[in-house]
Amino acid sequence: MGILLLFNGGFMLIPSIYSWIIGELVALDIAVSALISISAGLSAMFFTRKHDKDISPKEGYLIVSLGWLFMVLSGMLPYVISGEISGVENSFFETMSGYTTTGASIVNDIEALPQGIMLWRSLTHWIGGMGIIVLAVAILPFLGIGGMQLFSAESPGPSADKVKPKIADTAKRLWFIYFGYTLSETILLKVAGMNWFDATNHALSTLSTGGFSTKNASLAYWNDSPVIQYIIILFMFLAGTNFVVSYYAFKGRINKVLHNEEFKWYFFFIAGFTAITSLSIYFMSDPSIASIDYPMVLGKAESAVRHGLFQVLAVITTTGFVTADYTLWTPLITLLFFGLFFLGGSAGSTSGGVKVVRHVIMIKNGFQEFRRILHPNAVLPVRYKGSSVDQKIVYNILGFFILYALSFIIGAVVFAGTGLDFESALGASASSLGNVGPAFGTLSPVDNYASLTVFGKYWSSFLMLIGRLELFTVLILFTPYFWKNT
Repeated sequence: MGILLLFNGGFMLIPSIYSWIIGELVALDIAVSALISISAGLSAMFFTRKHDKDISPKEGYLIVSLGWLFMVLSGMLPYVISGEISGVENSFFETMSGYTTTGASIVNDIEALPQGIMLWRSLTHWIGGMGIIVLAVAILPFLGIGGMQLFSAESPGPSADKVKPKIADTAKRLWFIYFGYTLSETILLKVAGMNWFDATNHALSTLSTGGFSTKNASLAYWNDSPVIQYIIILFMFLAGTNFVVSYYAFKGRINKVLHNEEFKWYFFFIAGFTAITSLSIYFMSDPSIASIDYPMVLGKAESAVRHGLFQVLAVITTTGFVTADYTLWTPLITLLFFGLFFLGGSAGSTSGGVKVVRHVIMIKNGFQEFRRILHPNAVLPVRYKGSSVDQKIVYNILGFFILYALSFIIGAVVFAGTGLDFESALGASASSLGNVGPAFGTLSPVDNYASLTVFGKYWSSFLMLIGRLELFTVLILFTPYFWKNT
């Protein structure tokens, strides 16, 4: 955790230096925040320098959960010290939303924030996305939770002597891809018409599947620039794809990409839902997509496909950018998008949600149950990527989904208790737990979470955290079994 704080403080120096260069007064506030974080990190490392370096699964859960919490407490310092976000609960919410790459915000006028603060908001996304890659590659498979072992053959096994070099090697490659994508998107957005500041911030938010924007209208601000939106679409798709699949593509191993079962399902889900959404947009009149008058049928079709694809990707990958208020579209689309809140992107990506691989395994297991009923003596394993899936993993995934559903229901009930209406409570719970960002009702894409009560903001932050860390990682800390010595 000392290393994490040191790492966090080092990143704070980036917006501090930028603010100083452009002459903003918050430069000093961010620098002080960085100094506090770095000092705390160095102190923790110094006083625990003789610690036992062998980590048990119990300690692994604590490191992940408490490490994320300490990152949030450290990351909120620039907001608190500068006073740009008033209220501890608001600063905590905004920071938790940043690191968990949720993208929900309590800021009513984003464009009024100093650029240094806006850059720090986007960096919390990028840091959180990088952290999720490390979790997916190194920690969650080691702990044996969430069925994440399935996401790649690159995942390390439980043997400690073999794990360390493989973790370092794999993480290094994936971080390189993550950074490379971010740099590429920044340059493309600049060429397409954004300034360097907007391009950098949106690249940081896109690759982390976060959703923080520098504009109050989010990507709807650039509705008159389809090229910018298509660039965001491309990188949202890549960010929601298993980063190991990207690695295979760069290595020229295209067959491993084309035959990756989760990638195929991910692609087909996007294509199918985009087709439904685009047709609905095409045959209706939506006042939120009126920035361009297309005199030709082809122009109207392009607009419908672009907005449909953009919003489907933004929800499936849990990025949360918006080009329009999709709650103004047909009731069918509203219901469809609510379902997409639970889908998520690929395992091994920076997206949130349940993840495509879990849905695939559950669907396959459901069909196998029909066969098992008809042939009770037959051995009928669930097959994934051409191999049979260990029944323990299947049970783990089913347990995860049940726990996810219960968390969603309890989350919605608690939100309703804070005064939210039925639609808003369901949307807030699904969005927070799935790290999506925009929801429904009073928390629609054109609104934000500022109207939540103080307790509601902390509750939403808690759901963001457990959703981001695969439920078990955090919730196991609340069980009596975890704290027993045996």
